Amino acid sequence: MTSSNISMDQVKALRDKTGISIMQCKKALEDAQGDEEKAIIFLRKKGAEIAAKKGDREFGGGAVQSYIHSNGTIGTMVKLVSETDFVSNNAEFKALAYDIAMHISATNPEFIRKEDIDEGVKQKATEIFQEEVAGKPENLKEQILAGKLDAYFKDRILLDQPFIKNPELTIQQLLDNAVQKFGERIEVAQFTRMQVGN
Repeated sequence: MTSSNISMDQVKALRDKTGISIMQCKKALEDAQGDEEKAIIFLRKKGAEIAAKKGDREFGGGAVQSYIHSNGTIGTMVKLVSETDFVSNNAEFKALAYDIAMHISATNPEFIRKEDIDEGVKQKATEIFQEEVAGKPENLKEQILAGKLDAYFKDRILLDQPFIKNPELTIQQLLDNAVQKFGERIEVAQFTRMQVGN
């Protein structure tokens, strides 16, 4: 399919799904020869590349958003940061922060990223899983142990969790898409989750 065969309806549908600019959606559809699923993969890949390039930029803006569950027993505050106030004052940025606060309320992660896991917690988990791999072949022990640790911590790390509103995306991919959309580095800087009865 050539670029002339890609309709504005296809571009608009992809934009509605991803929230990414019309030009980027059109380019992704052209690269994917009109296949929307491939175009989405191209956009995600591009978003991750853009986010990686912006990884050393300083934060100067941000927003704090909260979410309180309808029964009033669970709530979360999240601090989402960006490079400038221009982006963080945007309604879509604030909606993103709200969605992440809602996600945290539902999933109760313990850490933002893998690097935040306390060494003591890692060591205890390693000790437990070392017992489980004790009878395995020596050349596979380390690989099996790493797999077990990754699986154990995956649900406890916010950025690795599937987004509750769209499980096809992780929270990291959601942020990568926002970086691609806004053109600035964006990160979850902090969150606090409270629950009655805990």
